[in-house]
Amino acid sequence: MSAARPLTTLRAIAVTAALPLLLTACGYGSAAKKDDDKANAAAAGDKKLSASEVRIGYFPNLTHATALVGLQEGLIQKELGATAIKPQTFNAGPSEIEALNGGSLDIGFIGPSPAINGYVKSKSSNLRIISGSASGGVKLVVNPDKIKTLDDLKGKKIATPQKGNTQDVAFLNWIAEKGWKVDPESGKGDVSVVRTDNKVTPDAFKQGSIDGAWVPEPTASKLVSDGASVLLDETDLWPDKKFVITNVIVSQKFLKEHPDVVEAVLAGTVKTNEWINANPDKAKASANAKLEAEGGKPLDAKVIDPAWKSILVTDDPLATTLKTESDWAVKAKLIEQPDLAGIYDLSLLNKVLKAAGKPEVSDGGLGAK
Repeated sequence: MSAARPLTTLRAIAVTAALPLLLTACGYGSAAKKDDDKANAAAAGDKKLSASEVRIGYFPNLTHATALVGLQEGLIQKELGATAIKPQTFNAGPSEIEALNGGSLDIGFIGPSPAINGYVKSKSSNLRIISGSASGGVKLVVNPDKIKTLDDLKGKKIATPQKGNTQDVAFLNWIAEKGWKVDPESGKGDVSVVRTDNKVTPDAFKQGSIDGAWVPEPTASKLVSDGASVLLDETDLWPDKKFVITNVIVSQKFLKEHPDVVEAVLAGTVKTNEWINANPDKAKASANAKLEAEGGKPLDAKVIDPAWKSILVTDDPLATTLKTESDWAVKAKLIEQPDLAGIYDLSLLNKVLKAAGKPEVSDGGLGAK
């Protein structure tokens, strides 16, 4: 459970030119702008690593706070020296996995379900999880006029972001534990699970086409600001009140060819998490500034304040909770029993943590040999 620090001077601005960025994950903004110069530029005389650039993907979403703040404050760039960051934003895990598989992305921040799916579909040959990033930040929010207790969900329409995504799997498991039946493919059953992109969920709620949603932040707090109430915080369902919501992954090819660059990125994420935990208010403002820089509007205080409090940034990938989420997806018949052996490689992270005087973290027995 760790964290971060600051940035450098000027040099290779040219490298970071174009790159059309995808629509935001939350939908409270439009197409993303390129990072400001301080997050992209490498200083003259900085250390030379084995790659001139590293392509890093993330969602403009508060559960990706490590990426937002680390890029905004230049904390990751500082560790990379003369290696330039080429950032890319994504609105869903599958598109990020596709970019990683297609060779147009090197490192990404992503939820556990798409990481598992990407690893399994590549027959264990493509990605590795190399660090944790965040825990929590997921809530069940509902129309209080229609739903007052958890039992009232029966017969109602509840949104999740995407079939088989991390929140969808968690909600289907919760429904099953209630003894209710839902077809995982269609979402039809005792509860109607309506797969709705986060960027349109607030409008769907206002129009009455859904009665609530099991969603990550800041979508949950956005819905509350529109009149919803929090019925359940997923954190309360986990034994230690911690569960992985965001990990850092890397292409196995990039990891093999550029371990020094991967180590530098991890040094930046560890320092970022440290800085976030030590400076929560400044970090919240930094994340909001980054969301605005992505081409949208900053989040209102009534949205970002409660959302920020519910997210814990952490270097620990919380590996045992990823295994649990995988088991839930199997139980829901969304995936077959996967072989997750080797999905983690925490060797560089633990090297960074040890150098920083921090405790090492566990891969839960699923580490690469």
